[in-house]
Formats: sequence, structure tokens, C-alpha cells
Amino acid sequence: MTAWLAPATLEEALELRAERGAGASVLAGGTFLGILMNEGFLSPDVLLSLGRVAELDGIRVKRGELCLGAMTTHRAVERSQVVRDGWPVLARAFSLVASPRVRNQATVGGVLADADYASDPPAILTALGARAVLRSPRATREVSVGELILGHYETSIAEDELLVEVRVPPCPGRAVYRKFRSRSSEDRPCVAVAAVSGEAGLRVVVGAVAGTPQELPEACALGPEAAAEIARRYAEEIEPMSDSRGSAGYRRRVIEVEVRRAVEALA
Repeated sequence: MTAWLAPATLEEALELRAERGAGASVLAGGTFLGILMNEGFLSPDVLLSLGRVAELDGIRVKRGELCLGAMTTHRAVERSQVVRDGWPVLARAFSLVASPRVRNQATVGGVLADADYASDPPAILTALGARAVLRSPRATREVSVGELILGHYETSIAEDELLVEVRVPPCPGRAVYRKFRSRSSEDRPCVAVAAVSGEAGLRVVVGAVAGTPQELPEACALGPEAAAEIARRYAEEIEPMSDSRGSAGYRRRVIEVEVRRAVEALA
């Protein structure tokens, strides 16, 4: 029988995480973990639930950055006036995830800690330069989304660490998120494209096509006016996977179209 641990404070949660290590599966919203357990892919001996840790929930702005608690739901991000005013592209991306029922349960920290390639948030968070805050009893550190997600369902989170917050820099002047679905309107993306343009230049990130969000800085250096050429290079250089949402060849064609449209929207 699976043991259930439900700490009431962050300090207690960190202590239990350090004590149990890899022997405990961390439960946030449970939308992805529940699927794995129901399908028999995962049978944890211990579940460390963060549902009672109020310190991990909330949306605030600190020194110009958006701070999202790890237990903040997708629905809260979608509906937050703070997010809509300062980071509208983020609110839009979260609003496109699955259905309201799922968004009311899924959490910001959970979707990154799962490292599920077929998720919406990683691409837009990467493009916006978001950082994950990882805490353990010994230290606190920040890593970019690219440093956090190492591959399919693999992250750099240590066995004694919890992802406690996601910090998003001020939103660039122009940003867009495009989601291409190949099946139902509530499905996960076949291809996701996030593009931003500001003082630091153009950044385009393609998600849901490989184990990690994909970007090509050299192609982006051409600038928003070179939308067709940037799109061509993304389609040629990314090695997409095949799954139930589309073959590698199909995804390659979609990548070219969606990247071009995203960059054109910025230009």
C-alpha cells in the first residue's frame, strides 16, 4: 500500500523530501502522475503531497518579475489580472491547456517537474527566460527551463530538492504563442511555438516535438523580417519525434508553417 505524506509547511516538506529522496514521488496537481499510476507505469511506495503547503501557492510581482508559486494552478495563471496585464502571452498559453477541469488541477511546478514533452507551458516559459527555483535543506538555486528539463520525463532536480517557484522576467514588447493540435480541441499540442522579440532580439522556441524545447539562436539572429528563412531552418534542423499526434515528417511540415506564422506576427 502506498504511504501518504501531507506536510503543512514548506520546511516540513523539504525535510521529508530530503529524508525520503527518490523513495517518494512528489504529488502536486496529480494530473500526470495519476495517469502514470492508473496505467501501471508507476507504483510509488510513498506519495509526498504538497497540497497543504500554502507557501507554494500564489502569484505576485517582485522587482518587476512575475513569481508563480509551484502549486499555483494553470487556471489561476490564465485568469490572473496581474498576468493578463503584464504577461498576456503567458495567460494565453495556459488558457490553451486541455480543459478547465484539467487547468483547475494542474500546477505550474508540476508541469515542469514532470518534464512531459507534450505540454504547453515549457515552450513559452523557455522563450520568456523563466527560471525555476529549487530548494533543499542545504541550499536554494535557480535554473533556466532549459537547464531544468534534460529530456523525456527527466530533470535536473536533485533527490532532496523541491521546485518551489517559477520566476518570469518582464515580458518583451512583442510575444506570441501558437498551438497546433492534430486531434481534438482539448488535446495536447502536436507542435507548440513561442516567439518573443525585444531588446535582446528574437527568440523562437518549439515545443512538443522532442524531449526538450527546441531553439536555434543562429537562425533567430536573422531577425523577425526573415520569417520564411527562419522557419525553413527550424524545420530542417530540428529532429522531431513521431507519436500518436503526428509523424516526424508531418511535424516537420507543421514546424515550418507555425514558426513562420509566429515570427510574422511579431514583425
